[in-house]
Amino acid sequence: MQMAASQLVMAAAVALLASLLGGAAGGVMIGGKDLGKELAATMGAFFGPIGGFVGTLVGLLGLVLWARVRS
Repeated sequence: MQMAASQLVMAAAVALLASLLGGAAGGVMIGGKDLGKELAATMGAFFGPIGGFVGTLVGLLGLVLWARVRS
């Protein structure tokens, strides 16, 4: 079973949203006391997708390539 392009776009959008929210929450937990909660959340939301979203895109690319090899 292959993923449609719309499913890939939806998965990427959900991954971006999750990494933004996770980065903001992590930023507040780690640096909220020292930097202030707003700045820590902004920085977390900015830097969170660097790892999370890119990792998800690499995983989706791997799934697409694996599906093409199998078919």
